[in-house]
Amino acid sequence: MAKKSKIAKNEQRLVIVNRYAAKRLELKKALVDPASTDAQREEARLGLQKLPRDASPVRLRGRDAIDGRPRGYLKQFGISRVRFRDMAHRGELPGITKSSW
Repeated sequence: MAKKSKIAKNEQRLVIVNRYAAKRLELKKALVDPASTDAQREEARLGLQKLPRDASPVRLRGRDAIDGRPRGYLKQFGISRVRFRDMAHRGELPGITKSSW
């Protein structure tokens, strides 16, 4: 079980990422637009730098939906490898079977 403060901080980052997503996308488009001038690109770059650090989606951490475990996170299922294995053995994941050959 992860610390509750770490889970809460990650949730707060998610809120900030969503809040600034549109503005960030607009600035990034201005950076790569071939029709924009050097001054416009510089202004877009400075605008990106002025956004909060936590506005970047790279800073989000994939965590287990149930207990918040940060390592061994399986994005497709939203849970960690440990919980995935337990749930698969109990038959709680439809379509997942233990392989044997």
